[in-house]
Parts: sequence; C-alpha cells; structure tokens
Amino acid sequence: MRARQKIKAPLNLPNGETCQRSALRLRSGLVILRIMKSEIVNPKSKIKPSLLPVMEHYYTLQGEGFHQGKAAYFIRLGGCDVGCVWCDVKESWDADKHPKRDVRSLMSEVRQTPAEIVVITGGEPLMYDLTEFTEQFQHAGYKTHLETSGAYPLTGSWDWICLSPKKFKAPLPEILPHANELKVVIFNKSDFDWAEKHAAEVSKECKLYLQPEWDKAARMTPSIIEYIKAHPKWELSLQIHKYINVP
Repeated sequence: MRARQKIKAPLNLPNGETCQRSALRLRSGLVILRIMKSEIVNPKSKIKPSLLPVMEHYYTLQGEGFHQGKAAYFIRLGGCDVGCVWCDVKESWDADKHPKRDVRSLMSEVRQTPAEIVVITGGEPLMYDLTEFTEQFQHAGYKTHLETSGAYPLTGSWDWICLSPKKFKAPLPEILPHANELKVVIFNKSDFDWAEKHAAEVSKECKLYLQPEWDKAARMTPSIIEYIKAHPKWELSLQIHKYINVP
C-alpha cells in the first residue's frame, strides 16, 4: 500500500506575492492542496513577514501630530531607502544592522507595559508586509498606528495612519486616501507648496499638520505660524518628546 506523499512547492499569486503550497497525494491519485497563509511573502521584502528588523522598541509618549501626548509603545523597524538628508534616525536605514524579531517576542514585551497603542515607525515600515504583524496585535486588543512616507504599497490592518510625504521619494498615489493624518516636515519655504499638493489628495477628514524640521525649528517655526494663520486648515505639530527629553 502506497503511503501518502507530502508535496511542497512555491505558488505564484495574482498580485505578485508568493507562498508555499502543501499537498498530499493519496493512493487514488487525488491531490489535496493546502495554501499556508502564514508563509505569504511580500515581494518588496527580503525578510519573511514573521521576522522583521527591529532597531529599537520602547514605551513612551507620542510626541508628534494628532496623538501627541498619548502613551504608546513604539516599534522602530530598520530599513529605509527614502534618504532624507535631515533624518534624525539614519542608523535605521540599513536593515541588516538590526536584529530580526518575531511578533510574539515583541508582544511579550509590550504586555509588560499598560500600553494601548502600538506605533510602527522606521525607517520605512512599509518596505515589509505588515499584515500578520498588525493582525496579531489587533487580535490581542491593541490599537495599531503607522508612521510612513507612503513610498511603498500599504499593507497591514491599521487604526491610524500618519502619512509624512518626502520629496526624496514621493508617496504612492493610492496610499493618500487612506491617511488619517498628513504631517509635512517644513525644511524650507518651498515645503509649503509640497504640503498643499498632498493636502489636495487626501480625504476631507484627514488631519493636516506642519512640523518644523528640528535643526531649523527656530528659523522656520515663525513662518509656519504665519502660514497656519493664513491657512487655518493646517495645525502645528512640534516634536514635544525632544522638548521633554523622552524617546
């Protein structure tokens, strides 16, 4: 009597993703095919979705935008090719420099705090498929917030999306309608036009913020204040975590 024969082979999906398919070949010749969803791989990512490069993670206060002042657990992923010259976490750019972590080990550390919000930031977190990552956190009762430049396709299940478009690598048009918050960093006066361009492409419900680049805050903040007074749909975002000296 022939035993059942296990078969594994890659399967190409219509959207360009791949996964593993597992089959049992029965004595009758019938093949039963199983698609193992947990092994779906984002073609944009070199890393299996269940393992992500984590530069750092910590419990603190959100310092920017709509949720500033709220307690949140931050998970900063490594890897970014946007290349902002004024980036304050350039050490996050090279994903290979950071240890790979799975969602369970991270969740065990989040659970040691009273956090209700988990913020996924970077780097550029959308370089990876965050579907499994966010679904597990939401299933455990956490609210998931994303901070992204929008330069990669949107994946994951989110309670809040903060989109911060960068001139160095513009956001994909399809991500703009999903933004709950548009936060534009003002480095020089030409950034006001950049801000208005994207404000016209987000939803009417999207919150709009202008934030001075930290090293030019003394110079640009007065200009931002005057701009907001003339264009009151905008609000001011300050990096309050840097003022109160928390991560």
